[in-house]
Amino acid sequence: MILAFSIVVIVCSLFLTLLVLLHKGRGGGLSDLFGGGVSSSLGGSSVAERNLDRITIGVGLVWFASIVAVGLLYKLG
Repeated sequence: MILAFSIVVIVCSLFLTLLVLLHKGRGGGLSDLFGGGVSSSLGGSSVAERNLDRITIGVGLVWFASIVAVGLLYKLG
């Protein structure tokens, strides 16, 4: 069980790194390649950027829960 959660942590860490790199910085980001260049009128952020934010938050929550689960399993085992 610990091995499964450790693999989830590793995969989430790599995916989270990729997602953070896709975010738009000051001068634009890789998200512009995927339709992030067309902005909507709500708050100045595009649909692609908002979806990227949601996915990043979701993966971050899974990563955090996996870290807690690994810690609890090590403590119990």
